[in-house]
Amino acid sequence: MSDNDAELKTVIFETLRAALTKPAELSEATHIVDDLGLDSVAVMDFVMEIEDRLDLSVPLDKIAEIQTLGDLLTVLRGLKAGA
Repeated sequence: MSDNDAELKTVIFETLRAALTKPAELSEATHIVDDLGLDSVAVMDFVMEIEDRLDLSVPLDKIAEIQTLGDLLTVLRGLKAGA
């Protein structure tokens, strides 16, 4: 895993842990809705917080494709590479 991937995972996991009401085991395979029980509003808040921390903008069509934390990592990696 590159330093960039490690940084992205850290931001994702720290931001998500702060948003969760109870502790949860997080990995790239963690399903955001099914495993963590986040509703669409909570997911949007979570993504907006990550956007702020990374100074990126995740297009809505990309957000709709994200199911797992690994999917989110892939999208963010692509956005960082294109920035």
